[in-house]
Amino acid sequence: MKALSFPKSSRLLKPGDYGKVFDDVQIRVPHRNFLILATPNNLGHARIGLVFSKKNLKLAVQRNRVKRRVRETFRHQTDLPALDIVVLGRRGLRELDNPTLNATLTELWSRLRKKNCQLQKPSTSELSGTGKGTG
Repeated sequence: MKALSFPKSSRLLKPGDYGKVFDDVQIRVPHRNFLILATPNNLGHARIGLVFSKKNLKLAVQRNRVKRRVRETFRHQTDLPALDIVVLGRRGLRELDNPTLNATLTELWSRLRKKNCQLQKPSTSELSGTGKGTG
């Protein structure tokens, strides 16, 4: 079993890492309280970055609680594809309790996996060409 740790290799550490995700968003997973943006990486494992503003979560204790929940649910997702992921917080997070946050984030991780599978799977138009015949 993989140790449930959160090493530096699983985090987006530099502004350039965040910039790559924001500049080349290939997967968007919207939710009323969160927005997940992701782009594939060549590292073989997922990395995560968190963006929670004072505008949406006024107190530091609120921001830290939500970030802890996001990191905890991310650590338990052992089968995430090789993506650089940025999780942005939206309004209304303050009202959510921890079990609701966990359930919401677990659903968002599964939606992210599903969207990544759809992105990796070639569409039928790519397989059959343009459909206008040969010539």
